Amino acid sequence: MTNALLDETMKATDVASYLRQHPDLLTEYPDLANVLTMPREQGAVASLAAYQLQTLRDKNAELERKLSELTEIASENESLMHRVHDLNVAVLRANTPAIAARTVVVKLREDFATDQIRLVLFGNLSLPPAEWLMHEPGGRVAMPEFADFLAHHEPISGRLSAERLYRVFGQHAPDIRSAAIMPLGEYGLLAIGSRDADHFQPGMGTTFLKMIAATVTASLARLQDGA
Repeated sequence: MTNALLDETMKATDVASYLRQHPDLLTEYPDLANVLTMPREQGAVASLAAYQLQTLRDKNAELERKLSELTEIASENESLMHRVHDLNVAVLRANTPAIAARTVVVKLREDFATDQIRLVLFGNLSLPPAEWLMHEPGGRVAMPEFADFLAHHEPISGRLSAERLYRVFGQHAPDIRSAAIMPLGEYGLLAIGSRDADHFQPGMGTTFLKMIAATVTASLARLQDGA
């Protein structure tokens, strides 16, 4: 059979299909391993054995990279869990809701590297004046910028719209590059902002934000009950 006839009757896909069905072909024709060119991004390798070895090394390196990433994430989560635990303990030790609220603000600044914090209280809840405190007697109705957020009762994080930033951070809004907003049930919302655009990201987990929100909400419930 001539080369021309082979070109007409056989395609590269036919050869590839045959090799997949007969993976032991090189054991019958070992000389083929010496003439085949194995594809590599960095150039051809000398033999099939070298190609397979390099492929295994690459796969192993990729697995090690992924394992390193998972280990780093686990370490960060453990550290974050300790900080949330410390926040809970500090709030439990507070004698009054006002002290508890100040404790939350201090811990968020010191342990969670936040640049701006706003605690927005709805209705008749009252705490001593502070630069991080906002009162909104009209409740959620008076904050249409957050209507969908408050309706879903889920934290949000990332780069917020200028309208939302100005609503909670006021004159400091231009400095905030990323933020996290947590609903506090019927009591209000908690906003924390950062000058770092990557500090709070849309894809970050909300578990720890929910835990922080639960701690603050419990403190506000004590305030409403007159504790």
